[in-house]
Amino acid sequence: MFLHTKPLQFEAKPEKPDPVYAHKLQELLGGAYGEMTVTMQYLFQGWNCRMPGKYKDLIMDVATEEIGHVEMIATMIARLLEGAPATATTKMAAADPVVGAVLGGMDPQQVIVAGGGPLLADSNGYPWNARFIVASGNLLADFHANVAAEAQGRLQTARLYNMTDDPGVRDMLRFNLARDTLHQNMWLKAIEELQADGLEDVVVPNALLDEEYAEHASAIWDLSEGTEGTQGGWASGLMPDGRHEFSYLLDPQPLGGPGTAPPPDPLLYATYDGSMGAPSGPAFGTEAGPLGKLKDKLT
Repeated sequence: MFLHTKPLQFEAKPEKPDPVYAHKLQELLGGAYGEMTVTMQYLFQGWNCRMPGKYKDLIMDVATEEIGHVEMIATMIARLLEGAPATATTKMAAADPVVGAVLGGMDPQQVIVAGGGPLLADSNGYPWNARFIVASGNLLADFHANVAAEAQGRLQTARLYNMTDDPGVRDMLRFNLARDTLHQNMWLKAIEELQADGLEDVVVPNALLDEEYAEHASAIWDLSEGTEGTQGGWASGLMPDGRHEFSYLLDPQPLGGPGTAPPPDPLLYATYDGSMGAPSGPAFGTEAGPLGKLKDKLT
């Protein structure tokens, strides 16, 4: 159960309206690393967590906080859009190219579609996409993704902080920066604890290590001109997983044959000269098995 309370987690009140900055701030709401992404990412990670206890409780605590961050950013955008664009403002823009250029930086959809409010979209107007989130069921993989999400989110918040001198906007962003600092550290600590509790190791998943080709699990292939990469700590020594030794392969050679596609189905009309013979599978629409039986019934 979620319970909404009217007070915001932190104040979101600009000193004055700024529709151009409201357009920019959309990135922190509906961008790939915005508040909607981390909200849904953490909610689905929590709902998909198979262990009642501290990890699920932590995920749901932060997920619920992020819902509040969505409301903070949405409220700030709405307040930045207050009074814009009024009819008088539009007339000024038509008369003054400088004013027109400034207003040209605002997002018309915030007015036309949202009635002077926020959109679930990024700063280019691209709609938020559920494919932005990571919720795999593997907590080690998910927590690494969470560190990256919080890092990117804090990076974008810092850039937006430097794009405004509005004290009210900066006040809210200072709070957001601090929470992103906490969350990065928190997920890093949670990764350590997963390992300390013996639930996960270093590599995700901690499985099939005896099935993979171990001889290919240690060498970095030098596939870009220059050898400076060999100067890093990843070029030699024990790997973090404690199972392998780093190495650098300076003259890697291909291990497979040419990547040639098979002969095409003639009913798909791909351009083909017949040099590889006829296709070995059934022609399109003549499938055997369940698909073919379904086709027969339908016809």
